[in-house]
Amino acid sequence: MCALNITPPARQQARAAPHERARPVVAYCRVVIQFLVIWSGQLVSQTGTAMTAFALLVWAYQETGRATSVALLGAAWFVPFVLVSPFAGVWVDRLDRRRVMLWADVAAGGITLGLLLLYWSGRLQLWHLYAAEAVAGAAQAFQIPAFLAATTVLVPPRHYARANGLRSVASLGADALAPLAAGAMLVWVGLAGVMLIDVATCAVAVITLAAVRVPRPVRADGAAEAREGFRSELAQGARYILARPGLMGLMAIFLGINFAGTLTYYAILPPMVLARTGNDTLALASVQSANGAAGALGGAIMAVWGGPRRKIHGVLAGAALSFLTGDLLLAVGRSVPIWVLSAAIGTTLIPVITACNQAIWQLRVEPSIQGRVFALASAVRTSTMPLGYLVGGLLADHWFEPAMAEGGRLAPWLGGLVGTGPGAGMAAMFLTTAILGTALSLSGYLFPAVRNVETERS
Repeated sequence: MCALNITPPARQQARAAPHERARPVVAYCRVVIQFLVIWSGQLVSQTGTAMTAFALLVWAYQETGRATSVALLGAAWFVPFVLVSPFAGVWVDRLDRRRVMLWADVAAGGITLGLLLLYWSGRLQLWHLYAAEAVAGAAQAFQIPAFLAATTVLVPPRHYARANGLRSVASLGADALAPLAAGAMLVWVGLAGVMLIDVATCAVAVITLAAVRVPRPVRADGAAEAREGFRSELAQGARYILARPGLMGLMAIFLGINFAGTLTYYAILPPMVLARTGNDTLALASVQSANGAAGALGGAIMAVWGGPRRKIHGVLAGAALSFLTGDLLLAVGRSVPIWVLSAAIGTTLIPVITACNQAIWQLRVEPSIQGRVFALASAVRTSTMPLGYLVGGLLADHWFEPAMAEGGRLAPWLGGLVGTGPGAGMAAMFLTTAILGTALSLSGYLFPAVRNVETERS
């Protein structure tokens, strides 16, 4: 008579070999390590890129002396980014996401190498920088959604906000290190030396990406992603967002926030500091480094903390506090210590805002279509930023700066708050965005779909 195995399934599993129970832990550690390898390479690469960007920004302003010249560098980056992103997202879902990031880094290194050759030959002109920024923006249209989508399959869902915090550490940490490092390197090795360092750091990113593997996602039902026509896949991303009012509303809030932030913080902060300090590049490097360090600190806090339980509060309340404190201090401050203080308060919150927003999208969107959805959402959110760069520079040069000069039409009204003379008009613009940005951020609480976006039914 044969014996029957009546051991309960749960107990059978408990008696399974230890190595079988350890497999999930090993797999977990493997994918997290792969994420950290990619992240470290991006940290190195973004530091080199930020050094070159700072050095070329100073070169551009010293060549022209106009805020518009600097602002147009940002616009030249964002216009192709916005236009290419929807199409790039489809390819991110179709291709190996690791390879997409790898080729984007190769393109970034090639751009810098081209500028270096022009500089060595004595033919570097301002329009070359605009062209280079345009190509870089197109490359980042592939890189950003690929990295976000890769994070989803490499990191457990409960750690999405922490992983996004680490991404902020990489990007904003680079902003912290780059200005002071670039300022020192400009003295020691010149602009050409800074660009050579950038090329080397791009090579580091390529090597780290070549060393890892990123799993291909499958649909939520476990089936492999079916290949459709390109146009159909492009439209699928739009349909997915349109069917979810919470995501739509959140995207619309960011549309306004990004415009307000670009108008001043991104477009005219460097020329404002240079104008108010008599072209003191060390002062600008100090402010830019403080902004980057504060952002890196915020990213580190997010990596450890993980953000509030309801991520929407990190987005809306965090954005309101950032505008209200950071922009206001930049407006009334007239010295490097006050500008650094504004960074310590306002910029620390930026990684909280972005990490919480990205976590909401990563949790709400099916991994197999994240490339096209993330890319389309990013294109819409940032579509007002080129306009912000252009309008910010033009308003500064042609209206606010003359109005805040000695005897200008706004000087009697705002001179007591922001002073008068060079840079005062740009400081007055920060007063405007402090109010506008705070109002836009808090307006999200007025809409139930946005307030409840994390629990909205799919």
